[in-house]
Amino acid sequence: MVGKPELGWSGMVGKIDLIGKRVLVVGLARTGLATALFSAARGAIVTATDTKPAEQLREVGAKLGEAGVRLELGSNAASVLHGQELVIASPGVPADAPLLKQARALGLRIWSEIELADHFLHGKLIGITGSNGKTTTTAWIHHILRLAEFRTVLAGNIGTPLVAHVAESTDRTITVAELSSFQLELIENFRPNIAVFLNLTPDHLDRHKTMAAYGAAKARIFENQTAEDVAVLNADDSASAAYRPSRPEVFWFSRQSEVKQGSFVRGGGIIFRSRGQEEEVLPVSEIPLPGAHNLQNALAAVVAARLAGAQVSQVATGLRSFAGVEHRIEFVAEVRGVRYYNDSKATNVDATLKALDSFPGRILVILGGKDKASDYTELRDALRAKAVLALLIGAAADKIEEQIEGSVAIRRSGTLENAVDTAFHAAHSGDVVLLAPACASFDQFQDYEHRGRVFKELVRRLGTGEALDLNTNPVNAGKRHA
Repeated sequence: MVGKPELGWSGMVGKIDLIGKRVLVVGLARTGLATALFSAARGAIVTATDTKPAEQLREVGAKLGEAGVRLELGSNAASVLHGQELVIASPGVPADAPLLKQARALGLRIWSEIELADHFLHGKLIGITGSNGKTTTTAWIHHILRLAEFRTVLAGNIGTPLVAHVAESTDRTITVAELSSFQLELIENFRPNIAVFLNLTPDHLDRHKTMAAYGAAKARIFENQTAEDVAVLNADDSASAAYRPSRPEVFWFSRQSEVKQGSFVRGGGIIFRSRGQEEEVLPVSEIPLPGAHNLQNALAAVVAARLAGAQVSQVATGLRSFAGVEHRIEFVAEVRGVRYYNDSKATNVDATLKALDSFPGRILVILGGKDKASDYTELRDALRAKAVLALLIGAAADKIEEQIEGSVAIRRSGTLENAVDTAFHAAHSGDVVLLAPACASFDQFQDYEHRGRVFKELVRRLGTGEALDLNTNPVNAGKRHA
């Protein structure tokens, strides 16, 4: 490989013995369930707690009961901490939650699930974080490496907890993991061989409170890296670039300027440069996903995949053949000349701005959901330039209307079903109907994936007169406990 740094193959931080250890798992959504089962299978004495009552967790409770896990449901009483040696918090449990504060006061070790997983994971680990583009970039890197015939695992915030894939890892495996700020804020020794920090824009301020705290949580991805590792940062994003680490070797990506080491655009083509040597990867015109943000995602993927061992021709093949990720500017259908796109993963303002920028204009955009202390005034210029109608849904509708008023025509729709129906009757041939909510989904949906699936089903049924099954209706759907 041209200019390739020598990266060690072991990403494991040091296996721990769980046999006989008392482990408390806090939060029983997808990650908590996987963590409890993983720990119990390795001999730990596991207690799992959740504020939901037992009747709402029957299926989960049955699985954990079969595995010998003791359940404490309906509250997070401090008494559950008695005798525990390790507390593992699910991503949806804030680091300053009362139970975790009490655990700290008792001197208990508190980890996130990715910290536990890394003590057992084998092979190389590539971690990707950032405010936007994490899922697309993670999936793109995995796609490139899989086509290059590496043994790969795709895990993390992208869908399946990292701890659920430990058994698949070997000394020759490359695990590609999407990492959220919620997961990173409770690490201790977690160490990716290649750590990618894509960008930093306001998000999750309802939980982190300040941009400084949010950025610091993201930047923990570099905290335990050594000189044998690599950090990959966005030279075009000053907010994330400010967290450049000192120990690992640093590579950059940029679509605006040439970088000393990393990937960039020159003369309409993508170039990879390492230690003074350059390689032409492919023309920018061959990137299959629309939008400047996806060019940045592609540039980041080039660096990570190349450093992981993929040849430049393999990187180019993987870039060209990537079909995108569900719920990320996903084309759904064309109905009566109107194109419908699902970007349910646009859960913050910056992601919605990127989605709007991906189309030339005449957009009917669906906004709203659960507010995350966002500033929607930042949407005004883009809406004025690109949109013809904003359809507002969910709990944040009042705030969004107040902050974007005057920039675009507004229609209060309440539910996603009403928004799609209104758009169907208001749109003209050549228009784009875009679900890019700029909000979380938990006021009406289980998660952003559920919201996206409902949107796609509603679009599929447009003009047919077919009613939506109540089991998929957002108003009647159960809420996810994170």
